[in-house]
Amino acid sequence: MDAPHRTPAILAGIVVAFAFGGAKAEDRYPSKPVRIVVSFSAGGPTDTVARVMGAKMGDLLGQQFVVENKAGAGGNIGADLVAKAPPDGYTLLMATVSTHAINPGLYKSMPYDPVRDFAPIGQVGVTPTLLGVHPSVPATDVKSLVALIRENPGKFTYGSSGLGSILHLCGEQFKALAGGINIVHVPYRGSAPMMSDLVGGQISMAFDATPTALPQAQSGAIRAIGAGMATRMRAMPELPTLQEQGLKGFECYTWNAILAPAGTPQPIVERLSEAIDKALDDPAVFKRLQEAGIDPTPGSTPKQATAFIKAELAKWAPIIKASGAHID
Repeated sequence: MDAPHRTPAILAGIVVAFAFGGAKAEDRYPSKPVRIVVSFSAGGPTDTVARVMGAKMGDLLGQQFVVENKAGAGGNIGADLVAKAPPDGYTLLMATVSTHAINPGLYKSMPYDPVRDFAPIGQVGVTPTLLGVHPSVPATDVKSLVALIRENPGKFTYGSSGLGSILHLCGEQFKALAGGINIVHVPYRGSAPMMSDLVGGQISMAFDATPTALPQAQSGAIRAIGAGMATRMRAMPELPTLQEQGLKGFECYTWNAILAPAGTPQPIVERLSEAIDKALDDPAVFKRLQEAGIDPTPGSTPKQATAFIKAELAKWAPIIKASGAHID
């Protein structure tokens, strides 16, 4: 074969080799340890979720999944690190309601775009909230509580873990859906001191995540008024939801999802999504997450996770605006 005829054949072979090599590289994923970035301190609920999931996903995929805590700026520092990481599947984010639903409406300037800069892989779970009151408050359900607040405008207080936190916004959503009732917000530096003051009677009521609130409700230190999700909690099925009690549309909870940087190859996204689903199907993983107060959400696809994040952003933006909370 002369040179003019050999050249196209050689070029075609190079193209095939490159295409084959690229596919093989993705097929071999992961070939080294994978980082899961947690935007909050070690020991918290998001850290727990990441470590439980990382251990099982590592077993399933044959590589170590290393949890790395990058706390600061309400979760923005860790999320931004992942947004700007190479899109190769080796740096992932354990996203939260803060990093991908609240902060974009709360912070005047964001270092990343919560939709454009990420490739959602799948939801992991949600953490329900419940509304609790101090036993001295003479209300046993939503109807009697709202009536009591209406009769005593400005007299009752609700605590939160901080201005613009999910627990603050739970309270703001409650106020709005109850018809604009007058109840005073008392922000704390975290949910632990808030719950301490609720038990002590320094504040009237508060929303809190079930890992903290449930033991206090079960012991009688606080009175549970209603569950914050659309469906009843597995851990306290006898407690009606706020929606069941007439607060139509109320739904407030925290959540976790695993995201990769935008541009991550689809075969890698699909492989990670499959690993998340298999991990959540493991009874030991499911039980461990439930023990940490998380309701696992198996079966979440990348497409569903993307739609969920967009819906959460749309849901919280007007509530944040109405609350007046902002961080410069």
